[in-house]
Amino acid sequence: MNTITSVHIAAQGISGQAYALPAEGMASYIWLCVAIPLISSGLLLVLGKRSNTWGHWLSISASAASFVVAFITLLQVLGRPSAERVMDASLYKWIATSEFSVDLAMRVDPLSLSFLMLVTFVGTLIHIYSVAYMEHDPDRRRFFAYLNFFVASMLLLVLGNSYLVLFFGWEGVGLASFLLISFWDQKPENATAGKKAFVMNRVGDMGMIIAMVIMFAEFKSVDFMDVSQGVAHVSQGTSTAIGIFLLVAACGKSAQFPLQAWLGDAMAGPTPVSALIHAATMVTAGVYLMVRSGAIYAQSETAQLLVAVIGLITLIFGAIVGAAKDDMKKVLAASTMSQIGYMMLAAGLGPVGAAFGIFHLVTHGAFKANMFLGAGSVMHAMNDEVDIRGFGGLRKYMPKTFYTFGAGYLAIIGLVFLSGYWSKDKIIEAAFTTDAGHPWIFGTATLIVAGVTAFYMSRLFFAIFFGKERFDHETHHPHEAPALMWVPQAILAFGSLFLGGFLSYIDFPGWLAPAIGESTLHHAVDSGHLVLPSIVITISVQVVMVIGVLLAWVNYGKDMPKVAPEGNALTRAARRDLFQDDINENLFMKPGIGLTTALSVVDEKIVDGAVEGTGKLTPALGRWFAKFQNGYARSYASLMLAGIVIVLLIALAGRMF
Repeated sequence: MNTITSVHIAAQGISGQAYALPAEGMASYIWLCVAIPLISSGLLLVLGKRSNTWGHWLSISASAASFVVAFITLLQVLGRPSAERVMDASLYKWIATSEFSVDLAMRVDPLSLSFLMLVTFVGTLIHIYSVAYMEHDPDRRRFFAYLNFFVASMLLLVLGNSYLVLFFGWEGVGLASFLLISFWDQKPENATAGKKAFVMNRVGDMGMIIAMVIMFAEFKSVDFMDVSQGVAHVSQGTSTAIGIFLLVAACGKSAQFPLQAWLGDAMAGPTPVSALIHAATMVTAGVYLMVRSGAIYAQSETAQLLVAVIGLITLIFGAIVGAAKDDMKKVLAASTMSQIGYMMLAAGLGPVGAAFGIFHLVTHGAFKANMFLGAGSVMHAMNDEVDIRGFGGLRKYMPKTFYTFGAGYLAIIGLVFLSGYWSKDKIIEAAFTTDAGHPWIFGTATLIVAGVTAFYMSRLFFAIFFGKERFDHETHHPHEAPALMWVPQAILAFGSLFLGGFLSYIDFPGWLAPAIGESTLHHAVDSGHLVLPSIVITISVQVVMVIGVLLAWVNYGKDMPKVAPEGNALTRAARRDLFQDDINENLFMKPGIGLTTALSVVDEKIVDGAVEGTGKLTPALGRWFAKFQNGYARSYASLMLAGIVIVLLIALAGRMF
């Protein structure tokens, strides 16, 4: 199959098939996935402290119920022919005007169902974990209400059958992340982190709004089907503009360059929040948007290439930062940034990579949630300590956490036959195809970053669980987490080990085909589109992985300095997140403060001055005119005479000139 045919198939399949069918059976009730956790969230917030003793169980039940609805729907869709696996469940006419109408409708297809299973399954495990993790928090009920709202918003985002319905879920996810990142807002830095995430996401949201305005102007619709059909009949400039503004939105939500600065600070929230944001919600939304909008990018090589380039920059950026951080949650955050970069790069490779990007997103959801929950268990055992320089040798005290976290670690570095191997290697292969347009640039970069990933993740793993014990035994008493915490980790560890192999066995890219178009990597291999043989790429990935692990073991396997060495210029820059905050402050914050200050001066001196001056002038004029109202008839006669003289003079002047 040649490249042109592949793109045509993808454009026809992505996001808006003309053959979408009315939902039947359980698919007609897919709205329950959103409604159940949303109602639960509302109840917990309304009932207040009266639900403190049982509210968390209601929250878990709501998330689990959404999983059951999604799973039954999945079984129904699996029983249908491939061509009938795209259905729309319309609830009611939401907006109806003479020129514009929007149904509140849900799209049930392999892409949305894949996200539903990920969000509800991983989300439910995180809910269960949070019961023990937040046990002593006085606001635990409110925390679970926000978790339910987060899950409901993400489910609405991936289920909406139009960009407008998607946007409501998009905004809900942004609000939920703000509420949860700044949950412990008694600490000013936590409140600041929440506001930072909120503001930077609003910048991205403007991209989504502008894209929808262009869609409405061109297609009089924001429905996926109408847009995907209409985009083939507009100028390339229009499709490029839509694609670029959607990319801006995705960069904000998925912490991609240049809107990535909020992600590290988001670690201020409780660790289960970090797991939810990084594994199943929030940062995956941008990748979903790119893949769901594939028909738009199929019409614009410029916009599609820009998606790949942004992903490339971010995966390198995250890897460099992750290699220098000592805060274990921030190492994992940088890792997420980099892995999402892999997915964005894949989405920018067109039909060759889109399915593999989603494949990696699903496997990443399992092993990243696993590692974040493992980090939470370490914090639980070490008085909330996060600096890996103060750990060492914890495998002796926390064997369950060691093995479960280790499964996630081996998966993310891409050890052969584990989940990360099946999904990330496919992205690297896709990057090495000529369909990508720049195979040596994209392919080489993804290969090198795979080695860097192995290095910094090994550094993290070894520093926590191996080497000398660097913690104070008088103040730290490491111990294993309770069952409510380690059992979800064990389930996710199982997924870290075997989920990728299972999805590869059932041909997960083929399952996605009705929703996002046919994955053509196997055609590319058959046609000689790979610039290197597949086996060479696989061996190369394993070699660079081993090199990364060995470098980490030599430097950190036995011990780690408790005081970070000064390091070279790149290391110092990476510890400061490559100056991303400095750049944002100097380019945007300080000029913004200066502009605000100038406007406040204008407002105070000119606008307020004019209003206040008018208020003062009126009574002054009144007092001046009052002097003529003295009650003497001769004064009034004099004024009348003066008026007559003035009128006559004016009349005479008019005649003369």
